[in-house]
Amino acid sequence: MPKQLLFDDRARLKLQRGVKQLADVVAVTMGPTGRNVIIDKNFGNPLVTKDGVTVSKEVELDDPYENMGAKLVNEVATKTSDIAGDGTTTATVLARAIYDEGLRSVSMGANPMVVRRGIEKAVEAAIAHLKVMVKPVTSKSEIAQVGAIAANNDKEIGDLLADAMEKVGRDGVITVEEGKGNSTTLSLAEGMQFDKGYISPYFVTSPADMKVILEDCFILMFEKKISS
Repeated sequence: MPKQLLFDDRARLKLQRGVKQLADVVAVTMGPTGRNVIIDKNFGNPLVTKDGVTVSKEVELDDPYENMGAKLVNEVATKTSDIAGDGTTTATVLARAIYDEGLRSVSMGANPMVVRRGIEKAVEAAIAHLKVMVKPVTSKSEIAQVGAIAANNDKEIGDLLADAMEKVGRDGVITVEEGKGNSTTLSLAEGMQFDKGYISPYFVTSPADMKVILEDCFILMFEKKISS
């Protein structure tokens, strides 16, 4: 299929519309009073979420150029999630504002490279200011408060998260799984777990429940792949 080419303002405006449409959808989830978004899934029940990056990944636009704009901002949200673990909605809203103001400046005759350097300087100044304002979260009650806000002001989830962090520590691993019942529970697994089953049923030591239970066994740690 031959490629279609767009230049200058036509291309910029198409991308801007895509950026705006994605940001409009994601922005409703912003902050402690953010609203939920319902996402229709091809299989299973609809997904109800207020996580910005989850909403962002589900956006697909009909116009290919607008879709490219949406995907660029989706990449912003994804990288924010990978690096910081939170703030994806804020990153999306900021990306839209930066694009809008940058496009306005370029349309009025500003040099795009000068605009880019100005944005980079503004980012550095904003980061320096945020570092001054930052307040470390240390106590269990503060962790519970932050967790509750992230869970749409659900105090039970916030308290459960604070309990989990208290048990595993700041460097511990917390895994969230969808429950089958009506209650939300917390379980602590001592030591280390690998999410991998046994290769062959011949390893089973407890036929009654088909489990492999090995006590005082040796474990080989090897940094490379082992294959036969």
